Amino acid sequence: MSLPVRVGTLIVAFLAVVGGAIFVVIHYLLAGPPVIDFTAGGSGAGKQVNIVLQEAPQTTVSTKPDWVSYFIRDPKTKQWVHTTFFKVPAGATVNVTVLGYDGCTPARNPFFGRVTGTIGNTETVDGKTVRVLDTWRSCSVGHTFSIPGIGLNVPMGSPTTVAANNALCTNSPCTSGPKATMKFSFHAPTTTGAYFWQCRIPCGGGYVTGFGGPMQTLGYMTGQMEVTS
Repeated sequence: MSLPVRVGTLIVAFLAVVGGAIFVVIHYLLAGPPVIDFTAGGSGAGKQVNIVLQEAPQTTVSTKPDWVSYFIRDPKTKQWVHTTFFKVPAGATVNVTVLGYDGCTPARNPFFGRVTGTIGNTETVDGKTVRVLDTWRSCSVGHTFSIPGIGLNVPMGSPTTVAANNALCTNSPCTSGPKATMKFSFHAPTTTGAYFWQCRIPCGGGYVTGFGGPMQTLGYMTGQMEVTS
């Protein structure tokens, strides 16, 4: 093989390796969860946005089937999407419904049993208005929905009996099985930007203190609210 041919072959091989690396970075390392868009109809104080989420005790649609996760229902397709990224208009009133299919876990700090940052600092759990959920007195809280940047913390109720906790749904997204239903509303910031949110209940089973795995992974129990004008 002549020198020019060898050089050409090496260049082609090098470009193939570089191309493969770029593909991996773009499609696996940089690709994030899909963003569900709730901005249709404009923004402003009079805008109402309705978001429906669920917490599933597993994620059988992913490569981490034993990880607990949030799902968001797409307002256009009405299908559940495995993501924790959503977009809302600045200044809008955001009405949230969460279907809690996962079991209970005590909070590390009783602060996270308090409802803060919602309209009236309350939520409803299965139709009952509450300001605090005691995660130690009873098996009543599975997760939280917390956006530190706006002072929002909402404890998520869970099935309360031993029998219900032993009969949780086994395929996600859940469509049946024991659950609690939470509803609350808050005002989206008037300042545009990305607002981090996370569950504050240690739900990373098998990880030190429960704060690893799904709890620190985007698309599972950690996400982002994008506020746009």
